Amino acid sequence: MSKRTGEIMTRQLLDWGVKHIYGLPGDSINELIDDIRKEDELGFIQVRHEETGSLAASAEAKLTGNLGVCLSITGPGAIHLLNGLYDARGDHAPVLAIVGQVTSTSVGTDAFQEINLERMFEDVAVFNKRAESAEQIPDLLNRAIRTAYTEKGVSVLIVPDDLFAEKQKEEGHLTAPGYFRPNMAPVQEDMNKARKLIEQAEKPVILAGKGARGAQEELLSFAEKVSSPIILSLHGKGLIPDNHPYCLGHHGQIGTKPAYHAMKETDLLILLGTQFPYPEFLPEGVPGIQIDNKPENIGKYYPVTAGLAGDAKDTLHKLTSSLTGTKDAAYLKKQQERMNEWRIALQKEKREEKTPIQAPQVMYQIEKNMKPGAVVSTDVGNVTVWTSRFLPFIDQKFLVSGQLATMGAGLPGAIASQITHPDKQVLAICGDGGFSMAMQDFVTAVKYQLPIKVIVLNNEKIGMIKYEQQQMGHLNAETDLGSMNFAKFAESCGGEGYRIETFEEMETKMQQAFISDKPAVIDVCIEDMAPLPGHIDYASAVNYSQYIIKNFFETGTMDLPDMKKAVKRMF
Repeated sequence: MSKRTGEIMTRQLLDWGVKHIYGLPGDSINELIDDIRKEDELGFIQVRHEETGSLAASAEAKLTGNLGVCLSITGPGAIHLLNGLYDARGDHAPVLAIVGQVTSTSVGTDAFQEINLERMFEDVAVFNKRAESAEQIPDLLNRAIRTAYTEKGVSVLIVPDDLFAEKQKEEGHLTAPGYFRPNMAPVQEDMNKARKLIEQAEKPVILAGKGARGAQEELLSFAEKVSSPIILSLHGKGLIPDNHPYCLGHHGQIGTKPAYHAMKETDLLILLGTQFPYPEFLPEGVPGIQIDNKPENIGKYYPVTAGLAGDAKDTLHKLTSSLTGTKDAAYLKKQQERMNEWRIALQKEKREEKTPIQAPQVMYQIEKNMKPGAVVSTDVGNVTVWTSRFLPFIDQKFLVSGQLATMGAGLPGAIASQITHPDKQVLAICGDGGFSMAMQDFVTAVKYQLPIKVIVLNNEKIGMIKYEQQQMGHLNAETDLGSMNFAKFAESCGGEGYRIETFEEMETKMQQAFISDKPAVIDVCIEDMAPLPGHIDYASAVNYSQYIIKNFFETGTMDLPDMKKAVKRMF
């Protein structure tokens, strides 16, 4: 019996475990939309902007490890997908984009809205094909999905709209659904080399990322065996509890001072499931061990001495079992003392009771209302620093645009998180700059009755760029955003809005918002505050001094950071 090609595709997607697609209908995908409409098991999440759809698909893939799927028309819709697809590429998330094209007889004629889709998607995609006939589509779809899983990247399948409507037999295709995961293990010679490096080291440090998820127990057992502190990449937040005695927090520009010093003093760097891309924050001339299930990633950002190509869970278990005795813990204890001092300082900062409100105070209120197992989708900017540093996770899950670091990803990530985890508490923590890039899709949360809570840190500025300009010694330019009441915006969308302007009203209004079962925006007016790094180097201090001097001669005012805090972080 013959079926429409679009109908066959919907059944294939279901066979692959896809439950919903993010997108917008339009004239080059309307045939497929009609088939999706008839399939009750395959949901269509209508967004207001295709960028939201691709960012949501990317977030879902990062959160679950399963395929995220988005759909768009040709031309303008396809162009809008690019930001989310590059986000998926940068963070190695399996995503499928099904993109319509003008009818097959019009391809190449400069038809209305036609663009060269294959050329446009070439850089972002690990699979990028246009169907020439309806008969090709089922096999191309299987190949696209399998490649997205295998390469942990973006697959694009381009289909002229008329081909969706053509009928064909469902049987007799060349490919089958299913991705069979390899079981990779490092060779014994490399294991022996790693074991010797560990036995010789006196000050080992573990830098762990999202590739270690699912191996938490093995990670902690290994760290205990080798007496090593654990530093987390940004993507690794939530891998172990932030207050765990072995945890030194994050590293890099958003990192902690204890992490910075531990990395500078180490005599062995152990990279676990991370592609940490900032060599200036890694030690020099120190041997390294890297564990990664993609051999091509080993040695990519650091000249490691031993590479262990294998699954983090199994490799750590074998490596720990091969070690005899437990190493001296003096170095670990030194770092733990530093971290305890850091934590005390953070607690004092975020528990201050004063107006104007500062971002750390907001994080404390979120902490008091955040539930176990919650999903936190964070936007990019100063808000990333405040969340990673001041909001401690125990078993919560963390979403962020990592490698691409695109603003506007917080809300789409929360939408995808609530759809995939309907029983979990879901938060989006955004700056006013990031939220205003995607705020139109708050109505999507309202439409689908997603009880997400969007906390907007509203300082009326692009705060991180302002600070970066100052750090470079420049005067600020075009970083002021102007005033907006995001709570009233939320109400106009049919959701709930809470405007917080003073410390005295913050706790009550925050509780009211979190108790509600409706989507809500919590608009918190905060003081503009520089996100000082955990450690301030000499060059940054000199450049910032140049900004202070220039600003004084331009305006007659002294724009000084918290000098007491800044001085502490220089040593």
